[in-house]
Amino acid sequence: MIRILLAEDDDVMREYLARALTSAGYHVTAVDRGTAAVPYIDSGTFDLLLSDIVMPEMDGIELAQHTAKAAPQTQVMFITGFAAVSLRAEENVPQAKLLSKPFHLKDLVREVDSLFGRADQSHQQ
Repeated sequence: MIRILLAEDDDVMREYLARALTSAGYHVTAVDRGTAAVPYIDSGTFDLLLSDIVMPEMDGIELAQHTAKAAPQTQVMFITGFAAVSLRAEENVPQAKLLSKPFHLKDLVREVDSLFGRADQSHQQ
């Protein structure tokens, strides 16, 4: 089963995203900030880091840079509602995918599916 580490500081959004991805057949571990994600990344057992960019303590870009060193096999996808921040992400972590808020859950699932070659599957939302 594909394992996703979700780092999102907004409680409602984190629950919403985790539920959608779990329903789509992914194993999701969700944390509320970048620093809480670090021990999980260091375990090296995740296929995808799905991270908000703007978070307290450690932002998503710093978390992605840590991930690139500690678990280079882990793919990275950012979610953000800030255009200027997305430009910074593209400059600092060019290999990461970027999904801009607002988005529909089916768009998120489609993007994650495409990362893992599951684009042909359909999911119920």
